[in-house]
Amino acid sequence: MDRSQKSISVTPAEKPRRFVFVLLPNFTLLSFAASIEALRVANRMAGARLYEWTVTGEGGDTITCSAGTEFKLDCDLPELRRDDVIILCGGLDVQNATSKRLLNWLRREARHGLKIGAVCTASYALAAAGLLDGKRATIHWENHDSFSEVFENINLTKSVYVLDGNRFTAAGGTSAIDLMLKLIADEHGPDLANSVADQLVYSSIRTDQDTQRLSVPTRIGVRHPKLAQIIRMMETHIEDPISPAILAQDVGMSTRQLERLFRRYLSRSPKRYYMELRLQKARNLLMQTDMSVINVALACGFTSPSHFSKCYRAHYQTTPYRERGTHGSRIADEIPDDET
Repeated sequence: MDRSQKSISVTPAEKPRRFVFVLLPNFTLLSFAASIEALRVANRMAGARLYEWTVTGEGGDTITCSAGTEFKLDCDLPELRRDDVIILCGGLDVQNATSKRLLNWLRREARHGLKIGAVCTASYALAAAGLLDGKRATIHWENHDSFSEVFENINLTKSVYVLDGNRFTAAGGTSAIDLMLKLIADEHGPDLANSVADQLVYSSIRTDQDTQRLSVPTRIGVRHPKLAQIIRMMETHIEDPISPAILAQDVGMSTRQLERLFRRYLSRSPKRYYMELRLQKARNLLMQTDMSVINVALACGFTSPSHFSKCYRAHYQTTPYRERGTHGSRIADEIPDDET
């Protein structure tokens, strides 16, 4: 920045707003760093100490992020002031990172009326504490399926971030920047938020109306409207798969034309592509939830557990039961592995 650049005119509060970052084991570094940097730059651009922050976690000693870097914590989970803002930072294996002590601490601070948010997978911890009941929320797209299966009373969206009353959630990655810019704009105006974005070289500020994932054409690298339409239909009908004949009819083509379309652009049949989508969701549910293998199979459109196991092994070279065992399920499955 040119040192001659003038700071943005804001009216500071009597004391800085304090953000309390709670780092969960294996938290994602990008979301945490982006959040703190936005606050730091806001102070710099305002020429005033609008924000301060502290970094906490269970034990108050050190914690390791998903990239393997160790961080020193400022303190253990503290008793907070009512005007503090809590931001939970999650990452890998958030279920095991969410302890009873953390949940009890969150519930206690929530009773004091604090504003509490989460970035990346830490939305799971907020939900497990009961702090998102009846509210809108978001979580990283990879955890979307498992979250919606476990927490049915939460209005889960695919937005980059969501604010609902005194709760807020962000999907992770760079969405933490969008969330922090929104919080800064709400408290000190859009001029300051835009100046922070400029300093972060963040030229496309997203809102809570923007979704996390790239569009279907961008994801598959093909801009064919009917192909994109069919894939969207497949993605929204995992539990109740639609036959290729009906998919073709719904977009105004024959089954043979549908086959040619998938072979040409995706080098596989529509049936194969659809199966891969269903198995991908199944793997997410096996790794991220305690759902039984039977219920996972049903949630992904398989009425026969043995057929599910056969398809899963053909695609992933292991059975769903072994996959569940590898990732340390906390409950026993309801049927034995008949594929061993």
